[in-house]
Parts: sequence; structure tokens; C-alpha cells
Amino acid sequence: MAFKVFVDDNFHYQDAAPRYELGEYDSWPTAVAACQMIIDRYLADTYQAGMSAAELYARYTTFGEDPFVAPTPEGAHFSAWAYARERCAEICGAA
Repeated sequence: MAFKVFVDDNFHYQDAAPRYELGEYDSWPTAVAACQMIIDRYLADTYQAGMSAAELYARYTTFGEDPFVAPTPEGAHFSAWAYARERCAEICGAA
């Protein structure tokens, strides 16, 4: 089964017009890793010394890209926002 990664724009929340297809992957884990890479790149580019996790996360949910995988296998789950929240805490600390 092929898994496609699509990317929405948080700045245009719930607007499918700016959506694009990143690519097609042979496995769910590989597709999720592609999503994580997009988020990690945005957070690394946006982070500034002294920034709190809440501030970085707010910038992500306002301006970052929101990747997702289709189809989602039964029992699997990936949330770009949940992943970004975890990464913001790791990058900035829990403050």
C-alpha cells in the first residue's frame, strides 16, 4: 500500500487550496518521518535563543506547515500539532 503525504498551511487553516502533495511512500513509518522532517525544519528555522516552547508552538500553529498521511492504517495515528508540541518542549524546555 502506498502512503501519500499532503501538506496544509496553518496560516490558511481549513483551506484546502494551498495544500500540496509532498510525495508517495511505501510504508507508514517512512511517510510519518517525512511529516516529522517538515515540522523539524520549520521549528529549527523559527527558533530563537530564549524563546519559550509555548511561543515556538504558537508560531508553528499560526505559520507552519501541517503535514498528514493518507490513508491512515487502522490503529495508527499521527498528529502534526501533537508532534510539534513535543518537539517545542524538547527544543525550548518545558517553560
